[in-house]
Formats: sequence, structure tokens, C-alpha cells
Amino acid sequence: QLPAGSLQLTLYQYKTCPFCSKVRAFLDYHGLPYEIVEVNPIMRKEIKFSSYRKVPILLANAGSPLQLNDSSVIISAIKTYLISRRNSLEEIVSFYPPVKTMTEQGKEVLEYENKYWLMLDEKETKRVYPVKEVRVEEMKWRKWADDWLVHLISPNVYRTPKEALASFDYIVREGKFGTLEGLFAKYVGAVAMFFVSKRLKKRHQLRDDVREDLYEAANEWVKAVGKNRLFMGGNQPNLADLAVYGVLRVMEGLEAFDDMMVHTNIQPWYQRMEEVIQK
Repeated sequence: QLPAGSLQLTLYQYKTCPFCSKVRAFLDYHGLPYEIVEVNPIMRKEIKFSSYRKVPILLANAGSPLQLNDSSVIISAIKTYLISRRNSLEEIVSFYPPVKTMTEQGKEVLEYENKYWLMLDEKETKRVYPVKEVRVEEMKWRKWADDWLVHLISPNVYRTPKEALASFDYIVREGKFGTLEGLFAKYVGAVAMFFVSKRLKKRHQLRDDVREDLYEAANEWVKAVGKNRLFMGGNQPNLADLAVYGVLRVMEGLEAFDDMMVHTNIQPWYQRMEEVIQK
């Protein structure tokens, strides 16, 4: 627990973005108060102060203002800060340096080194991860959520024109759009994303029926948690639980989510996650 007011947080987000949802799940579970700034996804004027043009962005003030980028860096850095008070938040963030890399398509992107690591000393590490396998497992599945699970969301929620329209209706309702922008986004965006989702399906080598990949991933996660644990973290969620829950949560209220609940074994775990986060 941190003293009240010792860490002031502002999250810049799109509510329906899975990476932003991951960060909210983490902050909510840890009882950290934060302000939300909903970013207009077309103009993005709310983040014009930042050269980093993606969301989420977390502004953190633990004595001096600091900008944290990338959902996994945000989670690892803040978790490290909560466990270990040896270093300032600024020093902790410096352990996750941005590195420019090129994608297969020749596009320059920023990647962050060490982003699944908590920067703890030996004593702290043993307290959080009693055995090495616990840490390895958590990192593996956090990476899986970013590298695989998140790529199943768009192809599933935009799978058909009807689903694409329902998804954009939800996005416009929950997001920050002007009236005309909202109408434009809903109808033009739905059509565009229906076709983009087909391209994503090909890029990530998904099956013709993308639901099968979603069902398989959900059941793969449940199998990894196992029958003898409430969560991957044991009696309480770990960072992998929070990441998977955060990603899947953005589909709530949509056909893909309902189908996943009916056709996979994930519902009991998902409901337990809802309960502990709402507490």
C-alpha cells in the first residue's frame, strides 16, 4: 500500500483498446486511484504533448512528473515501484529503454527492452516468486497475451459486417467522438475494419473461422492455469491473469464474447477475475 496521494496517475486511453484495458485491470486490482483522459482516436489532440503517439500513456507523479509508455512497461514499472521502494519511479523506468526496430514490412517501431521483468533484488524476487518457474510462467503468458491473444480480438469482433457495425456502435458510444465524427466512425469505420480484419487474419495466419482460434486460445489459457489453482498466481491473480483478463474484457457485450463464454471453459476463471477486481 502507498500513502494516499503519494502517486498521482493519469491514464490516456481509448476505452475499447485491449492494451489500455490491461492497464486499468492492473491499477484497479491494486487499488491505485487514477484519472482517465479519453483520447479522441481521430484527432488525438489530448496526447499532442507526447512524441509517442499510441495509447495507453500513463502520466505518473511520485514527486516529479514522468511519462510511461507501452502497457507492459507501465505494469512492470508500477508493480516494481509498489514492491521495492529502493529506487525512484524515474530510476525504475530507465530500466526499460526504448529501442527502434524495423518490422517485416519495413516500418520503424519502438520496442521496450525488459518489459516483462520486475526490477527486484534477490530478497524481493524470492518474496514475489518463491521458485524460478513462477516468474518464468508469468512472463511467458504476459508475452502470449501481447503477441497472440490481442491479435485475435479485431478479427473476431469485426468478423462479419453485422458484428463490425455492433462493435463500432459500442466504440462510438464508449469513446470520445463528436456527433458527426461518431456517425462517420460508426459506418465508415465498421466497413473499413471489416476489411482490415480480413487482412489481419491473413497476417496472423488465423483459420477461416477465427472463432476457432479464439476458443483454442481461451482453452489453452484455462489449461495453463490448471484445475488446482484459482488463478495462475494461485489464490490471487498475478500479472499474467490481469493481462489476459484485460485483453478479453474489451469484447464484453459483443457476440464474440458471448460465444467465447458458451463454447470454452473460461467462464469460471473470468468470473473470479471480475470478483477480485471489483473488490
